Amino acid sequence: MSDTLYLSLWYPNLRLEALPGKLTAVLGAFAAHGGEPRVYAATVWPVSWSESPVFQRVWGRAGSGADRGLEPRLAVEEATELFHDDYAYEFQIGWRLWELEAAAGLDPRWVREPRLVRVTGYGPLFDGAAYEQEGHIHIDFGPDAPFLEEEAELDTVGARHVEENVRQLVGLAAAVEKDSGATARLLWSELGESLAQRLAARLGVQN
Repeated sequence: MSDTLYLSLWYPNLRLEALPGKLTAVLGAFAAHGGEPRVYAATVWPVSWSESPVFQRVWGRAGSGADRGLEPRLAVEEATELFHDDYAYEFQIGWRLWELEAAAGLDPRWVREPRLVRVTGYGPLFDGAAYEQEGHIHIDFGPDAPFLEEEAELDTVGARHVEENVRQLVGLAAAVEKDSGATARLLWSELGESLAQRLAARLGVQN
């Protein structure tokens, strides 16, 4: 059963004015770990998720390579022009993973294409101090299927692609923690299940 995968990052005694620098460091780490070098979109949410955005900018995914989107530092600067302690700052960036694509009438095939990842920085008063549970910076990776492919029978090629995805996830998690100076991180799922335990069980089935 597919689950949604998140990474939460916390910083000790974080001052609000330091948040843009942390966001820039996290977004900048993606390029070295299978991600795109530029941000596709930014949204600023006031007070809580139930409110309408006060800022929304889509730089798009047109072009290729370095021509896509906006450089992380510039994207963060533009979004945080509206800077308040009860706002949340959400950015979308591409991250490439191997995924099993099944098309009607064709055999499934492995493709490596970018998925959109959401990186959100929380002001301390946003949504009732949501950062305490979600992290000062919260990364939504989307469905965890590429790290498990539980519905597929993995051959040697498939197992290698899943392993590559997991290594990329581990590398990115370590990089964003180090580059942004986080003192605590937590990789977790919406259903509360451990990815490591599910992966071990998955490999045990294959072995």
